[in-house]
Amino acid sequence: MIKLIATDIDGTLVPDGGNTVNPEIYDVILQLRKKGIQFAAASGRQWASIEALFEPIKEKIFYLSDNGAYLGCHGRNLFLNRIERPLIMEMVEAVRKMPGLEVMVSGPDVVYVDTKDKEFVDWMVHGYKFRMKHVDDLLDVEDDFIKFSVYKKKGVQAATEELREIYGDRLKMTISGDMWMDCMAPGVCKGQAIEILQESLEIRPEETMAFGDQLNDIEMLQKAYYSFAVGNARPEVKQTARFRADTNVNDGVLKILKELL
Repeated sequence: MIKLIATDIDGTLVPDGGNTVNPEIYDVILQLRKKGIQFAAASGRQWASIEALFEPIKEKIFYLSDNGAYLGCHGRNLFLNRIERPLIMEMVEAVRKMPGLEVMVSGPDVVYVDTKDKEFVDWMVHGYKFRMKHVDDLLDVEDDFIKFSVYKKKGVQAATEELREIYGDRLKMTISGDMWMDCMAPGVCKGQAIEILQESLEIRPEETMAFGDQLNDIEMLQKAYYSFAVGNARPEVKQTARFRADTNVNDGVLKILKELL
């Protein structure tokens, strides 16, 4: 019997950067809960962005945000994985020497930026619904840090190769689509967050279903026997997953959940 369902958001449940889901999924999740099945949204997004997307049922789901660095529900964090401040500051200075890259530094509840690109900030606030604070200098920010993100409109994997070579043994670094590289504390990933949730709820991998499309979803899929790659997933993800779902634009996740009901 399935007891836990976890899904990635961007590229899996919605198109990259999408800010709406098919509203039918809200009722489906509530019906699943009546059958004793928990639902978790697992994303590189901030928890506030996930909550905005699932507003009608925000009290009924778990948030595995910031690629697993934050595990919580309805604005309450249950588990945080922090990154040491000196390392964050070192990376800020390193990225500043690389043209064409934007930097975001995530605390548990606020994402900090010092970019001069107002269009980028507006997109994050009004598109992704992030709780964002614009500061004069990221080097002056004092907070707990759980994620460091690098954005490039296209080709972020190639643009951050040098960074990954320098910091790859000090951070968990993962590529999320063609625009984002996310950095968390060593060992942190969606898979680790799923494992923590499974242990807390006493749910086995054999009772878990998961959906993904990108490299940062692979560890999560490995924690679920019922692992699904959506039709638009990267080849590496399709090789990892046991099963296939339709594409994100064709509501692949929703179709499988309705079949489960």
